[in-house]
Amino acid sequence: MMPIGGYFSLELPLYEEFHNDALRLNTGRNCLEYILRARKYSKVYIPYYTCGVILEPFHKLNIPYEYYRINIHLELASDIQLKEDEALIYTNYFGLKQCYTEKLAQQYGSNLIVDNTQAFYSKPIPGIDTFYTCRKFFGVPDGAYLYTDQKLDIELEQDQSYERMFSLTKRIDISPEAGYQDFRFVSEALIGQPIKKMSKLTNRMMQGIDYGAVAHRRRTNYEILQNALACENNLALTLEKDAVPMAYPFFVPVHGLREKLIENKIFVARYWPNVLEWCKQDDLEYNLANSLVCIPVDQRYDEDDMKIIVKMIYQ
Repeated sequence: MMPIGGYFSLELPLYEEFHNDALRLNTGRNCLEYILRARKYSKVYIPYYTCGVILEPFHKLNIPYEYYRINIHLELASDIQLKEDEALIYTNYFGLKQCYTEKLAQQYGSNLIVDNTQAFYSKPIPGIDTFYTCRKFFGVPDGAYLYTDQKLDIELEQDQSYERMFSLTKRIDISPEAGYQDFRFVSEALIGQPIKKMSKLTNRMMQGIDYGAVAHRRRTNYEILQNALACENNLALTLEKDAVPMAYPFFVPVHGLREKLIENKIFVARYWPNVLEWCKQDDLEYNLANSLVCIPVDQRYDEDDMKIIVKMIYQ
């Protein structure tokens, strides 16, 4: 039986989990490994513009892959013809490409793999293998969700996350800078992890999120930035009806903007530095990785914060 009494654990509210019907795994790359093991594809097409960790399961399983290019709309630059035992991974960039993802699903059917690591709120398309990660949207140490109808007949060990909490608690107790090295340590520690069930801690933390409030705040912040910056932005991405963005992607050829924001404690991530090694300087993907500034719009911030960011950009 469950123990009763004794000292208290971390106090968390309890809401309905957003991806209640998904497989709960430990990382997004392991969701992809699960798919590759279950489907046994002979080859997979992946975008140049993606995170380098996506290659981890391909190297582990010795599965051939081929890169493809995207256009300024973050869509396939050219049509790709798949064989029956091949697949294509498409990234729902910044949570803003759900309509296009649905078009690809009609074209490629079950040979499409949807990477929704930047699109936590985008609904899975029936019959399409789809995976999500938790860390890009919420303050949790790990965790991922997978939708697939091709299940592996294996018993998975349950992950444990309590030793990955330092960056989260230090950010509250001290500062973001104080916990950054711990954040990096956790990111590196997730490399090479076997497929496991999501930890009880992460699962419970994911049940403590008011998903409706988070979605509303992210959309509101995005719209504020869009109204202020769209005229300068070379990337025209509309906020679709049900889209909940990961960030505001601001694509401008302004040298030093990223560094300027970071110097003023507006921390903007680079997606993804590995692309600079994969592509040539005149490739779109290279320029996206080099110049795209992903401005935070998440649930920690409000209209006043967005105005501070806009003022800093135009200053």
